[in-house]
Amino acid sequence: MRKYTVEFIGTFFLLIAVFFTDSPFAVGAMLMGVIYAGGHISRAHYNPAVTLAFWLCGECENKDVFPYIIAQLLAAGLAAFCALTFDKGGLGDQTLITGPAIFGEVLGTFALVFIILNVAIAKNNEGNQFYGLAIAAIVVGCAFAFGSISGAAFNPAVAIGACLAGTFAWSNIWIYLLTNFVTAAATAYVFMYVVAEDSENSSS
Repeated sequence: MRKYTVEFIGTFFLLIAVFFTDSPFAVGAMLMGVIYAGGHISRAHYNPAVTLAFWLCGECENKDVFPYIIAQLLAAGLAAFCALTFDKGGLGDQTLITGPAIFGEVLGTFALVFIILNVAIAKNNEGNQFYGLAIAAIVVGCAFAFGSISGAAFNPAVAIGACLAGTFAWSNIWIYLLTNFVTAAATAYVFMYVVAEDSENSSS
């Protein structure tokens, strides 16, 4: 189940970049980040056609083919729903639309923290030299996707600094503090579930 969860998360964020940006660079950056994050758990297919190809090459077990594809299609459906529900607006006079702003900060913070935890502390990624690239890539992808919705802070220090600089309005600071801290905590639990000390990722 852990592998399917990672396939869902990776496919979802890839499609979020596709639906919420017009930038091929942002889509590529998001894909780079989620591949680095999930490759050590699910091998980071994020694409039913890739799953089929892995299976034909003997690199995906029979029991995983349909669950992978179902997870990928469910993620695509949820991303499409989000794209239809949350319109890109703009910061305008710094008065955020609360619902979309919370949505953007939650997803961006989740993606950033999930990637950081996977490349920085997952045992199967120990000693890697790509952690900086992976983290930078996910920031680029999420900034393109959510910048016009929430300002793309994903970090309480960034939010406070932006308020001090006059870029963000102090009336919105609660959105950043609440979503960033709560989402980071929730993401830590998701990470601990899908990684599970990297001891079961080849069989779960």
